[in-house]
Amino acid sequence: MATNFWTPVQLSIEIAAVSTIIVIILGVFLGRLMAVRKFKGKIIIDTIFLLPLVLPPTVVGFLLIIIFGRNSPVGQFIEWFFKQPIMFTWWAALIASTIVAFPLMYQSARTGFEAVDEDIENAARVDGASEYHLFMFISIPLAIKTIVSGAILSFARALGEFGATLMFAGNIPGKTQTIPTAIYVAIDSGNMEMAWLWVSSIIAISFLMLIFVHFIRT
Repeated sequence: MATNFWTPVQLSIEIAAVSTIIVIILGVFLGRLMAVRKFKGKIIIDTIFLLPLVLPPTVVGFLLIIIFGRNSPVGQFIEWFFKQPIMFTWWAALIASTIVAFPLMYQSARTGFEAVDEDIENAARVDGASEYHLFMFISIPLAIKTIVSGAILSFARALGEFGATLMFAGNIPGKTQTIPTAIYVAIDSGNMEMAWLWVSSIIAISFLMLIFVHFIRT
């Protein structure tokens, strides 16, 4: 029973952790870019970045199947290069979690960078700071609270991802079965004891994450 309980928990934490690292890198870079640059079509790109936040997870899963499925050019290239399709693998679960978690990180990072005082950045430029040093040692430290809170919320979102993961990665025990999909199977099979254990674990983790965000923001 212990093995059955911990396997989805470990897999969920692994996927959520890796996807959080990915969305931190992408979210901080793109959030900074969208906060400081003005160009035509910016609102369209911004909307596309935020779209997974409001789309039903099943729609995200459907689009991932269309993009990465065996009938798509991308899916066929992946299968040719790696000698196996990406669907129903650990990587599929990672992609699904990353897609749904990215908007939270991006939105938080962009908000943080927009709040940075331009006078401070301009003063650093006058003193000879390069754009890289400006970004790393001034902009990021000044926006660190929103970046950290965005990362925590992204981790919690990735941890709780269900619909897109179930459609794109499936529910293979020990391979793609995360806590949400394990809860679904446990309830469907009438194993309420295991369902309660997984529900309690994900509530506890999410509660601690939100408490941490609260302390960071205050």
